[in-house]
Amino acid sequence: MKNSEIKALTVEQLQQTLFEEQDRLLKLKFAHAVSPIENPMRIRNTRRLIARLMTELSAKNKAASA
Repeated sequence: MKNSEIKALTVEQLQQTLFEEQDRLLKLKFAHAVSPIENPMRIRNTRRLIARLMTELSAKNKAASA
């Protein structure tokens, strides 16, 4: 997901996407602990996407309260 796509999301959509990505990260970590996954870079990419979503959510919440 590109930054421009993230910026276009509403607060509710950001929260929903964040929840889904956090769930995906948990499943990836579990799968990797049981047996090494084929592409471990997916874990890093998911972590970074979660960080971008949280940053944008924080910015939108700050703008709404100001």
